[in-house]
Amino acid sequence: MPPEHPRLSERIRQPGPKRLLALDGGGIRGLISIEILARLEELLRGALGAGHDFVLADYFDYVAGTSTGAIIATCIALGLSVEKIRSFYLEGGAAMFKRAPLFKRFHYRHVGSALSEQVRSVLRRSDTHRDRTLGDEDLRTLLLLVMRNATTDSPWPISNNPLAKYNLREIDGCNLDLPLWQLIRASAAAPTYFPPQVIHVGKQSFTFVDGAVTVYNNPAFILFLMATLPEYRLGWEMGEDKLLLVSIGTGILSGDAKKLDPSQMTLLYNLKSVPSALIDAGLNEQDLICRVLGRCRFGAPLDRELGDLIADDGPFAPKKFTYVRYNPELTSIGLRELGFETLRPQDVQRLTSAKYMPELMDVGRAYARRLDLDHLGAFDPRRAP
Repeated sequence: MPPEHPRLSERIRQPGPKRLLALDGGGIRGLISIEILARLEELLRGALGAGHDFVLADYFDYVAGTSTGAIIATCIALGLSVEKIRSFYLEGGAAMFKRAPLFKRFHYRHVGSALSEQVRSVLRRSDTHRDRTLGDEDLRTLLLLVMRNATTDSPWPISNNPLAKYNLREIDGCNLDLPLWQLIRASAAAPTYFPPQVIHVGKQSFTFVDGAVTVYNNPAFILFLMATLPEYRLGWEMGEDKLLLVSIGTGILSGDAKKLDPSQMTLLYNLKSVPSALIDAGLNEQDLICRVLGRCRFGAPLDRELGDLIADDGPFAPKKFTYVRYNPELTSIGLRELGFETLRPQDVQRLTSAKYMPELMDVGRAYARRLDLDHLGAFDPRRAP
């Protein structure tokens, strides 16, 4: 018999430390995150003496994701093993990034229905074949998905927290009734890559695009806020030994210097480069804030001036949480340090290149060897009395 798991409402109220997991966006590079998660799941199983029935939903209480991270986070919250999530990506990766017909590529490059069907297939209830909703009873953890509401021009971090203001059953348009696949599809609707997603909320209709075009492509800090601020109606206790935040990225892309003549920076150049530069800047800012407010126990240097801020009290002591950031560097230098002498950075930096899935997995596995449960500090299960 499979183990009994507490209902979500019971888990929210349980006393004691809480564990948060945040997953960045990054398209098919989500395979890197999956390999890091696989190693983490393996280490936790070993430390706890658990079998293959143990999954990350048994360890983490609140899981957040943006774009491809939203897909992975939802699968984790439903209690899927990382092995099953990996299989979903490998079997559906090529279909999810199927090229759109030539006459539609002026608007977007890939077929939105292909991504939708792949997501719906893994989320559909096996007993009734109906689409799951955000309030589905099989979600074993709290779940946060980040998207951008293009209709209101605002970020939409949306969770299944049953206490949240817009999740109360008595209101018209309760968010818990929204189809889960539509929310994930919205979070992953990268502009120019996929068409936007329309979602009906009560009597209103909103058009959504990828959460990566908010400042929350790395959703770690908004996850911390939604777990602790009274306005979000959870109010979990803060402290190094009370709150763990593990943040997993899909690769650091900047760092390789290139020869660039100012005359090359044309309108077309800026149209192609500015969005990714802004996304990268927002991602790094969220990481920096987490390292300043939290006790960072692992993470690559942020830059040459700040360093990694590990074991640095700074002006914000006592720290609000224990923080870990796993994110491999996909530059030529970073790949060489991982043992990939001939792998070209551009081949593993693309969002949609399913052709290089094996290489992405190899990079993720090589980096995952750096994981150590000691990074979790007081949350290392080997320290339990």
